[in-house]
Amino acid sequence: MVKVVRSFPAPLSLAIETTKVNGSYNEPDVVRQLKSDFNDKCYICELKELQDPEVEHLLPHMNGKYRDRKYDWNNLFWACRHCNSVKKAEKYNSGIIDCCKQDPEKLVSFDFIQGNVRVEAIDSNDSQSVLTAELVYETFNKMNTGIREAACDMRIKSLSEAMNILYKELSRYKDNPSSKRNTRMLKAILGRESAFAAFKRSYVRKRLEEYPGLAAFVN
Repeated sequence: MVKVVRSFPAPLSLAIETTKVNGSYNEPDVVRQLKSDFNDKCYICELKELQDPEVEHLLPHMNGKYRDRKYDWNNLFWACRHCNSVKKAEKYNSGIIDCCKQDPEKLVSFDFIQGNVRVEAIDSNDSQSVLTAELVYETFNKMNTGIREAACDMRIKSLSEAMNILYKELSRYKDNPSSKRNTRMLKAILGRESAFAAFKRSYVRKRLEEYPGLAAFVN
């Protein structure tokens, strides 16, 4: 999970749909704007180019009980079906980090160690950060059904592939730190728009003594 810049004004359909008894919060203009703002990436697991995107509510509207939440542009996020399903657990109803208003990388630590995802709140007393870390961890590890097991396995595999690309480029960087091609590649790999950016950026950020020239790409 990384910081996302939400664009304004809100899609026009939201003001129209909120006046209806059974309005829609996922009209085409909403979908287009969210897909663009979130770089077609699930804001929770950071899987990119989603085949099963959903418009997700940061704070649940409880089947329309909270109409202000249902159509609130600031409460709508771009997520994959798997993560949206995991987040429906009641414990997440109180709300996780709003990545459009806060920088998750300053609040949560993201690591991928020997094929295992580790996500922890930097401040264990910050309940919102703890809850967010738990959610991200579960989207890679909650395998209580066959479908979820397959979804988690796919995300672990995709994350592993993304990290391996990073490792190869970092190795090239060590061999030739003046390579412009390699520098351009690392800038793209470490950009917040890339898949699994939080994990890749965290890896480099924790090793800036080895890669001081990359500080500008991860801070």
